[in-house]
Amino acid sequence: MTEVLDPFSAATPVRPLGDGGYVAHLRPEWAVGENPHGGYLLALLAQAACGDGLEPLAVSAQYLRPPQVGPVLIRVTELKAGRTITVLRAVLEQRGEVCVDATLTTGRMPAAEPQWSDVPSIPACPPPEAIDLASWPKFAHLTRVCDLRMDPDTAAFINGGTGEPRYRMWAKPRDTRTDLLFGLVAGDLALPVTMNMGRFGWAPTVQLTALLRAHPANGWLRLSVDCRAVHGPWFDEDVLVIDSAGRIVCQARQLALSP
Repeated sequence: MTEVLDPFSAATPVRPLGDGGYVAHLRPEWAVGENPHGGYLLALLAQAACGDGLEPLAVSAQYLRPPQVGPVLIRVTELKAGRTITVLRAVLEQRGEVCVDATLTTGRMPAAEPQWSDVPSIPACPPPEAIDLASWPKFAHLTRVCDLRMDPDTAAFINGGTGEPRYRMWAKPRDTRTDLLFGLVAGDLALPVTMNMGRFGWAPTVQLTALLRAHPANGWLRLSVDCRAVHGPWFDEDVLVIDSAGRIVCQARQLALSP
């Protein structure tokens, strides 16, 4: 009998070729417009890099050019092997060009509860008035595999207004449990925070660094999205991902270009 995979597992398999090479296929449902989602690309790189029980603790990626939906080659190189951490380089290539170049710090995720954490107050589940992004045509593909909800009280652009570049939202994968790799994806699931300033359109990520802090409990992930500076076309975006148990799962910061 053929195993039926959930949408996330079906989109993230990698096939080893030997000598650190892997083949993967970028799926159309994980694209925003014509471009595969940046967090999804990180999940594929982590899937290829993290063998032998290793888990991603930190991922730092340079987005050099957007790949297209279809086959890609991932090359993994070990930079350092140690008892506590192993550092690897993972490069995603398509048609002979490097699209994403990432460094991954891997090891074992702590099993104990945090001794201290500073977690903002966000409801564990989206309220009834939260906006379902499935109604937005641009996100039609992505919302088939992710349930994404926006907080209308903080996302001024939802109702045609403007405000500070910060808002809250909720995310979870459809038809599967929330896991560590989806926590990594969630660090890049936020809509461009500059939309609250009336800047719409494609906002490509140039560099993203994500820290993975815990295996998420199943259920909704809360996203606190913030920005420190919008300077010319450049802006930063900080995403704090909190699981249903109130633990920080992922801290992601990116430098991006505003439309």
